[in-house]
Amino acid sequence: MATITPDILAAHNVTADEYSKILSILGREPNLTELGIFSVMWSEHCSYKSSRVHLKKLPTRSKYVLLGPGENAGIIDIGDGLGVAFKIESHNHPSFIEPFQGAATGVGGILRDIFTMGARPIAVLDSLRFGPLDDPQTGARNRRIVEGVVAGISHYGNCFGVPTVGGECVFDKSYSGNPLVNVFALGVIEKEKIFLGQAHGVGNPVIYVGAKTGRDGIHGATMASDEFTEESKQKRPNVQMGDPFLEKLLLEACLEVMETGAVVGIQDMGAAGLTCSTCEMGSRAGTGIEIDLALVPQRETGMTPYEIMLSESQERMLLVAIKGREQEVFDVFEKWGLDAAEIGIVTDTGMLVVKNHGEIVAHIPNRELADEAPLYNRPYTKPARKAPMNAPAFTSADLKADLIRLLSSGDMCSKKWIYEQYDYMVRTNTLAGPGGDAAVVRIKGTDTSIAVSLDGNGRYCSLDPREGAKLGVAEACRNISTVGAQPMAATNNLNFGNPQKPEIMAQLVEAIEGMAEACLHFETPITGGNVSLYNETLGEGIHPTPVMGIVGVLKTGKPMPIEFQSEGKTVLLLGGFRDQQDLVRFGSTQYANVIVGGPWGLPPALDMDYEKRVHSAIRKIVTEGLSESAHDLSDGGLAVALAESSFGGIGAHITLPASERPEVQLFQEAPSRILVSTAKAQEVRAIADEFQVEVVEIGTTEAGKLVIADRIDASIEELRQPWSTSLERLLHA
Repeated sequence: MATITPDILAAHNVTADEYSKILSILGREPNLTELGIFSVMWSEHCSYKSSRVHLKKLPTRSKYVLLGPGENAGIIDIGDGLGVAFKIESHNHPSFIEPFQGAATGVGGILRDIFTMGARPIAVLDSLRFGPLDDPQTGARNRRIVEGVVAGISHYGNCFGVPTVGGECVFDKSYSGNPLVNVFALGVIEKEKIFLGQAHGVGNPVIYVGAKTGRDGIHGATMASDEFTEESKQKRPNVQMGDPFLEKLLLEACLEVMETGAVVGIQDMGAAGLTCSTCEMGSRAGTGIEIDLALVPQRETGMTPYEIMLSESQERMLLVAIKGREQEVFDVFEKWGLDAAEIGIVTDTGMLVVKNHGEIVAHIPNRELADEAPLYNRPYTKPARKAPMNAPAFTSADLKADLIRLLSSGDMCSKKWIYEQYDYMVRTNTLAGPGGDAAVVRIKGTDTSIAVSLDGNGRYCSLDPREGAKLGVAEACRNISTVGAQPMAATNNLNFGNPQKPEIMAQLVEAIEGMAEACLHFETPITGGNVSLYNETLGEGIHPTPVMGIVGVLKTGKPMPIEFQSEGKTVLLLGGFRDQQDLVRFGSTQYANVIVGGPWGLPPALDMDYEKRVHSAIRKIVTEGLSESAHDLSDGGLAVALAESSFGGIGAHITLPASERPEVQLFQEAPSRILVSTAKAQEVRAIADEFQVEVVEIGTTEAGKLVIADRIDASIEELRQPWSTSLERLLHA
């Protein structure tokens, strides 16, 4: 047996203290295979060892939550005997090293998390962040990463047959060396047919199904728990390779075998592969698992136990069947042309026993491996921030030119080039796809639809992580409410830098606490999610970027558009102007970032009580059919929301009160505001009064142009053309 040296420990990202704990658990020195198993299961990516102490602060329960954190996906009750399973996961590091496969396998992994619960996936959304496409130093690389990531997502989703119905895409220099690829998936399940990743029943067979095991993805979880360095490009073997057509077969086979009643538990082989699925299933059930690697289907010759246990080859599942009913399982997978092999049994020892041709190569307690990784309450100070607090002197020379420049910027321009590569109508459930405030998919056979919104703002969080996280929750819930849905629950993806730096750990802590406060207030408990740390390149971290996925429920009907629908309708600003003339808070806006060269200062101020009343008001307005269009104000403020609402061809003539700072009035990003067009202004005002929400009549819709007081006068085409073409222009610069 090879001696475990400090160099071997360093190569596995295992600290001296962690190694001491391994020695204590085993009562002996581990062999290399056992060390590899510990290293992946105790990696940041799998164990959440730096964040778990703080994740406990998040609310996780409500009367609608059927299954919260701890399983492969959370599930909420939507009525009619049905639930929806949903979760978000990151594939950040692999997408930097190999953009196409990194993103594609991110989609594949999150889909398996959904159907391993027994749910059929019906929607995918993605939250993407890249470096600027026109950056003189990194622009060419950033463009290559964007094209690869989008192609990978579209390839996997389209081939698998699940619609990619929405998301977000942001460009900022903090992501130049570390793009973020967060993928959300949602599926429908019968409440009485939920499957868990648990290995119950001593003597029951453990069956491997799906693709054969290869050498791709070895130490993928460990790679995702480390910073990027100059050597990171050498980690291409750590990126998995996906096959969406095989995954589609795997989906159908798994759902069919679940119907037989022969399956006790099932788990996706995701991060850490066979290691993770075996020890987690055993630990959750309080049982042991014994397997023989000689029985594992392999696509490469000469694979060592270390390689088989740590491989992250895609499209694989592990299931436990009822003893004596193995053949039913084999028959189903044979029908779908997939491998199925009995590789072991459930035991009563509580141990993970790994053999190779009968010889024991690993012998580790399941619970200690899966659930007792070291927990770190890492020290933290004040959150890191680089931006100044005070605003520079600035005055707009041309507000119309400013608006066009904002609409042409990477964050604000049309993302049609991205989403037109996705099949967002496949399965014919999509009522509202990409480009709106929230995606809406119907549940066939019911009168219920599901609304989903992904939101996060790294720029806000870089200035104040706590308030930025609150604003992210508020905006996602506002988007859900704007389409008429009731926000029900949430999933989160926490993307941060190196937690061993106290100022970065402080960002994480503040963001979690702010998120917890907002989720509690808006009654959207966290049902699961993902933590992605060490998003740094050469010591430079990303903006702290918590991403929220909020799921809501509404009655199926015609979706609420964001575009004005007809001439002569009253334009109302629900929530009011909420003018924040404080230039310190204006420093977090897109205007400050793009036009002035910010950011500076603080994020917009949020009154959560008022925000929640706005949500209630717009839901009632929409569900009672009082609005022709509705669009929340967020990035770019009032002027950008008016422009986006005009891109259907109907614009507006807007009247605004006098202002000493018209830039602030037009482009400030105060929350709790929604643009509504209506033929029933009096009824809308009555609802606003009912919820004690301000509503201001600001104009009338008219065809062909957008006039905003005496400040902006533009034809719709003047605004739409740069907005619709900028992303392609930047990509092909």
